[in-house]
Amino acid sequence: MVRSNIAVHAGRRESRHRCCRSAPVKIHSTAEGTRFGVSFDVHQLDVFLLVGSLVLIGAILSARLALGAGLPSLLIFLLIGLLLGEAGPLAINFDDAQLAHALGFGALALILAEGGLTTEWHEMRPTLRLGVALSTVGVAISVAIVAVGTHYLLGLPWPLAILLGAICSPTDAAAVFSVLRTVPLPRRLTSSLETESGLNDAPTVVLVTVISSGAFEEDGVLGVASLILYELAAGVVLGAVIGVAGAWVMRRIALPASGLYPIAVLSLSFVAYGASAAVHASGFAAIYVAALILGNSELPHRVATRSFAEGIAWLAQIGLFVMLGLLMPVDRIQSIEITFAVVTGLLLTFVARPVSVWVSSRVQPMPVRELAFISWAGLRGAVPIVLATIPLAADVEGAYRVFDIVFVMVVIYTVVTGPTLPWVARLLGVSRPAEPRYLEVEAAPLERVAADLLQVAIAPGSRMHGVEVGELRLPHGASVSLVIRGGEALVPERRTVLRHGDDLVVVTPRKSREQTEERLRRVSTTGRLAHWLDGVAPQPD
Repeated sequence: MVRSNIAVHAGRRESRHRCCRSAPVKIHSTAEGTRFGVSFDVHQLDVFLLVGSLVLIGAILSARLALGAGLPSLLIFLLIGLLLGEAGPLAINFDDAQLAHALGFGALALILAEGGLTTEWHEMRPTLRLGVALSTVGVAISVAIVAVGTHYLLGLPWPLAILLGAICSPTDAAAVFSVLRTVPLPRRLTSSLETESGLNDAPTVVLVTVISSGAFEEDGVLGVASLILYELAAGVVLGAVIGVAGAWVMRRIALPASGLYPIAVLSLSFVAYGASAAVHASGFAAIYVAALILGNSELPHRVATRSFAEGIAWLAQIGLFVMLGLLMPVDRIQSIEITFAVVTGLLLTFVARPVSVWVSSRVQPMPVRELAFISWAGLRGAVPIVLATIPLAADVEGAYRVFDIVFVMVVIYTVVTGPTLPWVARLLGVSRPAEPRYLEVEAAPLERVAADLLQVAIAPGSRMHGVEVGELRLPHGASVSLVIRGGEALVPERRTVLRHGDDLVVVTPRKSREQTEERLRRVSTTGRLAHWLDGVAPQPD
């Protein structure tokens, strides 16, 4: 049993004198706003843009390396932040918890907005019950187990134990899916994890904020429960109203430039966030629901909007993780933090997470092996570290202690869990064989006619070789408009025979795009008899 005098240790940690360096860069906030050093002039702006651009490019390139290694990119971004901090050559001293709290919430809002805009409702709906259960009942169970375990095993006082449990409970979508992209899984598994990650931020943010404010002592458990219920319900309602109203407006307004549509949609999502915060409701619940409705509505330039949101979310993730790395000086990490982080992670990974998944699955039963994989794939990332800035900003006693434990725990268990996900998926028998890429499809929107233009490359090994255009039997309204062969373009007829190396230009109504792509892939895999093998009768000519 590991015990320590938490109050004395936390006080020593939070009042610890930082090492002085020659001309360090100091970031702090004042009444006039945030300043970089003593002043911020044009020369400093030039330096800031140069360093910031280099850091951003380095982070983008390193994300590809992290993906190839099976690691979430957050680890690379955190490392960049640590290297830029006090121990690095720039010696950036960033210790403003209030600013970190505000910037962290802004970045999380952007990430949630992107999650809502890019989530397909028809894929999310079958696993919605499990996702809601994991983000509510599952979170409550996880908080209770971690709080009890850290109190009795580590000697943490009850307030800090409960706070630590609430901070560590939510999973992080960015961390989960940066790894799962390399693991071929059934859609129900990825949808379950995606739904949970999108929904569990809102209740945990409310819970950590309430605990940090001391509301439990004033209002009691019932008062806090009713407050959380109000914030979540009001946030969902406001998000739904603004999402529906925003979609109605966007379908009826003609903006002067196509590039304004993605900005307008993202701004509408933040209207939901701000309006909910104004009435003390959950802004995170509101922005996710509003973005989910907007992203699944037939809006102009929908594909461009999703691509824009994805790019903005990547920028938010990079900035968020680098900032959190700056906030965590390397010299503050000692063996006691590592010990506490390891014990907390063990409780969370092998006790709290499996129990919460099993109990939550009662509303939507799944095979044991799939539940086991969901349990192991509950990666923690930016969300717990950002949540740990809430008690820092509120000057909660022992807050730096909690932040250190959470930071170290996230890093250790991401390194341990992330690379093992493909192996665990194969061991549990939940991964599906990766399909050979005999067909490459790229798409571009045709907004005025509500259609999509598909560029299809027939790769070597594709069984589409030798198939006539008429034998593709595409969905109604879809057609092969052009065949590029040997650098020459030809307008195909029904009897035109396709060959390896051909590039097809296919026009399809937007509502039939998924069916068209699926049909092309089936023919590429099984040949001209795909419609008989699928048990689907051919369409009349």
